[in-house]
Amino acid sequence: MKSYLIRRIAGWLPVLFFSSIIVFLVVRALPGDLADILAGSDASQSDVQLIRQQYGFDQSWPVQYLQWIKHMVKGDFGVSYTYHRENREIIFSRLPNSLLVALSSLLIALIGGIPFGLLAGLKPGSWFDNTASFLTSLVLATPNFWFGLLAILFASVMLGWLPPGGFVSWEESPAEFIQSLILPALTLALHPAAVLVRFTRNAVNDTLHENFVRAAYAKGLSRRRIISRHILRNALLPVVTIAGILFGRMVGGSIVVETVFAWPGIGRLLVQAIINRDYGMVQGILLVLVALLMVINLIVDLVYSSIDPRIHLTKRGK
Repeated sequence: MKSYLIRRIAGWLPVLFFSSIIVFLVVRALPGDLADILAGSDASQSDVQLIRQQYGFDQSWPVQYLQWIKHMVKGDFGVSYTYHRENREIIFSRLPNSLLVALSSLLIALIGGIPFGLLAGLKPGSWFDNTASFLTSLVLATPNFWFGLLAILFASVMLGWLPPGGFVSWEESPAEFIQSLILPALTLALHPAAVLVRFTRNAVNDTLHENFVRAAYAKGLSRRRIISRHILRNALLPVVTIAGILFGRMVGGSIVVETVFAWPGIGRLLVQAIINRDYGMVQGILLVLVALLMVINLIVDLVYSSIDPRIHLTKRGK
């Protein structure tokens, strides 16, 4: 296990290196001149040039990249042009909020998606299977922001059950904190839940026709034991894969949900940084998301080995 972890972490270095280059180039390709924005509309050309020299914007892109990556290696994310605070402080203060919404959404998606997918997979072609297929298609065809607006309209405006947005910390009020979390988490969980229903349904349906399931029925084992010990356990492997991918997508793709519900997470921070042309902030957020996705993939591989003992992480290729 230790050697496997060392190999995986060592493999992250080239990924982070090439990701940093792509991130740097994409951010620099954004329209608009940051020096003009920082100087203001009434600034003279000499003032703009002074700001460009002060922040190093007058240097070539390779020089700017080397300076930026040198600071990043030391853990220095730079200072935000918008907030006039360290980018690292702002990013890691917002990241837990995004992880909280993503984890809550993943839990909701797992609780709702796997049981419905299991029931649909055990009865292929039934009315329940057809209904589940129709509903998942409808959910996947509808964008998240539309669900968010509908949730605000019905749960907040019409019924007054939950706040329409905003954030209240746990220290201020645990009850209001949970209430402010419900709508963003439910909205973000809809698409992953639909995907999990489909993947679980297909995995269970495929497992039903395996020889070891037929052998279990031939031994006279109860249906409940066959489903829990044989069908569900083997069907969970592809579900774990897609669950890990979905969690990464939820963290990185929570921009719309956080914007709709005014949730102070890393996705909303990224939108604000792009609007304000805050280069250092955007670059730091994107690299943190890349690193987070790699950690999630590692956790998925470790969960693999706990679900299926036949998978040996320390013996690659066997």
